[in-house]
Amino acid sequence: MSTAPAAAINLEEFSRLAQAIEAEVKRVIVGQDPVVRSVLICILAGRHALLEGVPGLGKTMLIKTMADALDLKFARIQFTPDLMPADITGTDILEDSEDGRSKQRRFQPGPVFANLVLADEINRATPKTQSALLEAMQEKTVTVANRSYTLEPPFFVLATQNPLEMEGTYPLPEAQLDRFMFKVLVTFPTLTDLIGILDRTTGADTPRATKAADGVQVINMGKLALNTPVASHVNEYVARLILATHPETTDAPTSVKQFVRYGASPRGAQALILGAKINALLENRFNVSFEDVAAVAAPALRHRLLLNFEGLAEGISPDTVIADALKAVPKTK
Repeated sequence: MSTAPAAAINLEEFSRLAQAIEAEVKRVIVGQDPVVRSVLICILAGRHALLEGVPGLGKTMLIKTMADALDLKFARIQFTPDLMPADITGTDILEDSEDGRSKQRRFQPGPVFANLVLADEINRATPKTQSALLEAMQEKTVTVANRSYTLEPPFFVLATQNPLEMEGTYPLPEAQLDRFMFKVLVTFPTLTDLIGILDRTTGADTPRATKAADGVQVINMGKLALNTPVASHVNEYVARLILATHPETTDAPTSVKQFVRYGASPRGAQALILGAKINALLENRFNVSFEDVAAVAAPALRHRLLLNFEGLAEGISPDTVIADALKAVPKTK
C-alpha cells in the first residue's frame, strides 16, 4: 500500500471520511456504536485498542470489517498457549544460494508486518509471547537476530481478549496493557440488536464493508487531530484527573484511596488528550471541551487502574472509580 504524502485535509473532509467509515462498518456490525466509535478513535490517533468480551460478540468481525472499510493490509494472529514469539515477528531462514554451493540467511517476515494486525484472544498466549508485540506496538519496529525492521505505516494492533475468569487465559502484563490507548468493553447485544444480527447473518447474502478511506487518508486524519489545539485549562484538567486516580494524592476521591493500588500512567493522560481531540473532530468541532475528555475517560483509563486487594475482593469496577474521579475533580481551579 502506498503511503505517499497527500494534501492535508480539513475538518469538513475529516467529518465526511469518518462518517463514511462508520457507515460501512455499521453495514456489517449491528449495534455496538460506542465500540465502533472507540476503535475508530484509536485508529485515527495511530494507537492500539484492546477489545474485551465473551466469545461470539463479533469482536473479530468488527476488526476485520474495519480493515475492509479502510482498505488496509490485514493480518490475523490467533493466540494459543503454544504460540511462540517468532510466530509473530518472523524469523531468519537458511536457503540455498543461486549456485547451490552455499547457504544464505533470509528474513521471513511474520504476520505483524501488516497495517492492521488482529491479535485474536491475546490473553490465551503466555506472557512471553504477548510481549513479542511490545516493540512493534511502541517503536513500530521488529528486531530479529540483532537486526531491526521498520513496520510500514499506518500500523495498528487491535487485540481481543476474553474475561480473565474464563478458563485458559493469562493476564496481560501491565507494561503491555499500558500500550493500548483504549480498552473497549464489548457487551451483549440488546433484544433489538440480536434480532438484527440474526436477520443479517442467517440469510443467503452476508453484508460486507467496502472501501471508505485508505491508509494515506487515515494518516492525514491523524495529522489533523495532532494539530488540533487544546486549551491550557483542558490540559490542566486532564493532568489533575490523572493525579486524582492515585491514592496518595490529597484530592483523590474516597473510592480511589480505598480501592486503588496504583493510578493511571502519563500514557493515560496522552490517551485522554488524543481521544478528546478526535472526539471533538468527529462531532465537527475544533474546540476540545471537558465533555470530550469525559467521553473517552472510561476506555482510556479502565485498564490503567490497578485495584488493591480490597477493590478486587469487593468486585469494584474501574469504571466506577473513574466516574468518581470525574465527579471529584473540578473543571477549573
